[in-house]
Amino acid sequence: MTDTAITIVASAQPAARGWVSRLRGKRLPWISLAIFALIIIAATGGEAIAPHDPNELNLAAAFRPPSWESGGSLDYLLGTDNLGRDILSRIIAGARVSMITSFYAIVLAGGIGALAGMVAGYFGKFVDTLIMRIVDIQMSIPALALALMIAAVLSPSLSTVIVVISLTYWTWYARIVRGEILSLKERDYVALAKVAGVSTPMIFFRHLLPNIMNTLLVLASLQVGQVIIFEASLSFLGLGIQNPDVSWGLMLADARNYITNAWWAITLPGIAIMLTCLSANLIGDWLRDTFDPKRRQL
Repeated sequence: MTDTAITIVASAQPAARGWVSRLRGKRLPWISLAIFALIIIAATGGEAIAPHDPNELNLAAAFRPPSWESGGSLDYLLGTDNLGRDILSRIIAGARVSMITSFYAIVLAGGIGALAGMVAGYFGKFVDTLIMRIVDIQMSIPALALALMIAAVLSPSLSTVIVVISLTYWTWYARIVRGEILSLKERDYVALAKVAGVSTPMIFFRHLLPNIMNTLLVLASLQVGQVIIFEASLSFLGLGIQNPDVSWGLMLADARNYITNAWWAITLPGIAIMLTCLSANLIGDWLRDTFDPKRRQL
C-alpha cells in the first residue's frame, strides 16, 4: 500500500468512527417505527389480512362489545358497530385510505409548493412578490374552511380529498423552500453554473433540488399526521370518503350517535388516528434532529 493510500485510510478512520458514534448516540423512535410499520402493513394488506369483510352486515351481531368485555367474542376482537360490521376489519381497511391519502396529497402538495418556492426564491422581484402574496392570502384563510369550500363544489370522493388537501397544504412547502432557495442561489456552485451557460431548469433540478430534499423529507413526515386528521375531519363532516369505502373519519361519523351504548365503535378508530399521527410526528421530529446540523448532538 502506498503512503498516499495509508494516509487516506488513516484520515478516514476517525471520520468513520465519529459517524458511527453519532448514529449510536441517536435514539431511534422504535415504538413509533413499530406502530407506523403495523399501519403500513395494514394499509398494504387491507381486506386480505382483515378477519372479516369490512362491509359485511350482520345485524344479529350488532353492538357486540370487544372480546375482553362481558358479552364479547373472539370472533369480533374489537367488537362491532350498529350494523354488525367488525371494527378491527374496518380499522385495517381504513388504514389504506389514510396512507393513500397521505402519500398522494403530500406528493402533490410538496411538488406544487416546492416548484412555486423555487421559482419565487430564484427569480425574486415581481415573480417572488406575486407568488408570496398568493401564499399569504391562502394562508390567511382557515385551512378547514378553505377545504370545505372546495369539497362542497366537488363531489365527495377519495380523489376530491387528495385534491383538497394538496391545494390547502402547498403553501407550507412554498414558504419554506423559498427561504432555502434565497440562500442557496448565492452559493458559488450556482454562480459557476450560470457562467457555464447551464439552463435554469438544469440548475433547479441538478443543483438546487438535491440541496432541499432533506427539508422536504422532514416537512413531509411532519405533515403525515396533519393530513390524516384533515382527511378524517372531511369524512366526518360528510365531504370526504363515502360508503362503501372505509375511512377512520367515516367510522367516527357512523358511530357518533351510539357513543353512549357502544363506546368502542367511536373510541377505537379515534385511538388508531391518535397513534398513527403521534408516531408520524415523532418520526418526523427524529428526522428533523438527524438532518438539521444545528440540532445534531455529537
